[in-house]
Formats: sequence, structure tokens, C-alpha cells
Amino acid sequence: VPLWLLGSSTYSAELAAHLGLPFAFASHFAPRMLMRAIDVYRSRFKPSEVLDEPYVMVGANVVAADTNEEAEYLLSSARKRFANMARGVRGQLEAPSRDIEKEFGPGELGYADEALSCSAVGDPAAVRAGLEHIRAETGADELILAGQIFDHQARLRSYEIAAEVWGLKAA
Repeated sequence: VPLWLLGSSTYSAELAAHLGLPFAFASHFAPRMLMRAIDVYRSRFKPSEVLDEPYVMVGANVVAADTNEEAEYLLSSARKRFANMARGVRGQLEAPSRDIEKEFGPGELGYADEALSCSAVGDPAAVRAGLEHIRAETGADELILAGQIFDHQARLRSYEIAAEVWGLKAA
């Protein structure tokens, strides 16, 4: 079983580099330090018995649907979760909302949108473009996807779309 180091800071990047381990960054909820952490990891990497060179996995959110409108609607559950965190409220993922701007202020939604900035959201074409952008921007060797979607069937469909646009066979 391969050992990875998962983190959301430059400290974890530095530790993974020092140990010569593959590094996964939790940018699906903490993207602020993503690029700096990748730079620290790559620049300080020491080859080990595990790896000869750095290997980066980037966590990204994916919310895929048949239309951009539907994907934005499904994304509102994750936006609500992070907006609630900005209020100091934690809880379970809530149902999506078409009026999220009426439920939260600009500061709370800004916090949510920053937390979700490493995301590919939309119809199949938009999701493919979003994933390609994340990979190109970060130089990631792999992406690991998370989808905070309230409805289980919609979440499964989102993963199916992501797999299809990435050239993978959905299970």
C-alpha cells in the first residue's frame, strides 16, 4: 500500500518533500496555499526509496450536470456549507437553494467561493475545461475529485459525467 502525505499547508508539503513521499493537497476545501505548497514540495523534494521525483495529487471539487444552471444549483449546497462555516455554524450538507444570495451576505458567500475556488462546475464541456485548467495551472500528476452534492443520484451522475469527459469508463 503506497504511503501518501495529504495536507493543506506548506508544512505538510515540506514534510512530504523531506520524506520523499507523494503529496496530495486538500485544495477541495483549502485552496489558498495550493500553489505555494506545490512549489515548496517540488523545490525541496528529496528522492527516496518511494519516489525518484516529486509526485503531486490535487484535490478538486466537481459538480457536473447536464446544464450549467443545474450544476450551479447543485453547487449551492456546498456554498451553503462554507457560508455557514463563515458564521461559525457547522452541520450536515443542506439541500440546494435557488435563492442562496437571499440567505447569506456577500462576505459569507465570498468565503464560500474562495473555499470552493478549486472546482470544476457546469455541463460536461465546462467540467472538462475546468479540470483541464486545474491540471494545467498546478502541473498535477493526478486529480482527486470530491463532490458535495446533496442528492445522491445527482452526485453519482456528476461523477459519471466527470469520468466520461476525462476519458474514463464510469462503473
